[in-house]
Formats: sequence, C-alpha cells, structure tokens
Amino acid sequence: MASNDDAPTGAANGNSNAQPTLNVLAQYVKDLSFESPGAPNSLRGRDKAPGIAINVNVNANPLSDKQFDVNLTLNAKASFDQEVLFNVELVYGGVFAISGFPQEHMLPILFIECPRLLFPFARQIIAEATRNGGFPPLMLDPIDFAQMFQQKLAEDQAASKVKVS
Repeated sequence: MASNDDAPTGAANGNSNAQPTLNVLAQYVKDLSFESPGAPNSLRGRDKAPGIAINVNVNANPLSDKQFDVNLTLNAKASFDQEVLFNVELVYGGVFAISGFPQEHMLPILFIECPRLLFPFARQIIAEATRNGGFPPLMLDPIDFAQMFQQKLAEDQAASKVKVS
C-alpha cells in the first residue's frame, strides 16, 4: 500500500501557503530572418572557418500581474574576410505564468530562468535556418544568462553613478 508521505503539499492539501510556480503558457517565433547576400558564391568551401559574431538580448514585459512575455533575441553573423556569408536574426518569445515568488526574485526569474527555458528551442531554430540556407547548422554554445544578468546590473549601477555625479 502506498504511503501518503509523498503527497504534494500546499493548496492541494488545503494549506493556504501555495508553492511558487513558473509555467510556460506559450512559446512562439516573433521574428525570424535569414540572409545570405552572396549566395551562391558564399556557399563554396573554404580553407578556414568563417568568423561568427553572436549577440544575445533578453527583454521582459508584464501582460498581467502574474503573466509575462519574455523575448530572447539572437543574432548571428558569419563573415569571411569582408564578405558576409549569412546573417540570421531570431526573436523567440514565451509567455510565462509566475506566482508565489518574493518580489526580489522576479527579475532573476524573468532574465535568467525564463530565457534558459527558451534557449534550447531558439538554438534549434537557428541551427535549422542556417542548415536550410545551405550552411552547416550553427549550433550555439550554451549561454550563461546569470552572468549576462549580473553584467547588466553592474552596467546599470555604473550608469546611475555617472548620472548622479
């Protein structure tokens, strides 16, 4: 016979202390662009790998008190010498229901945890777009969203000190 010791706690048991929740309500491609301005010449083989510049940005907007739209923007530009081989831009969004967290945890959840959940799907879209464009699939390395968030906070603090002076 099963023990009831493993039963969930919180609202399901009539306890008013509900557990914090983070749910993905929807995921979507907001914007996708792939350009290969030099095709078909840009598709020829080369002796060395092209340079690839990658930019990442995260934005979050409230939809209601407990729902947020988080957008992960990825730009990747491959070039060889002065020739642009391809440029791919993706804005991948998710709608998240977030409740039960202290207010001081909301920014880290929105700018670290939410994009961390979106990233594998956005990475796959980038890989497929570059492959469909005739190039080897661009497999983006994992992104440290916590480090990005800390860097953004430090930049914002530095900017606020400059404005005060």
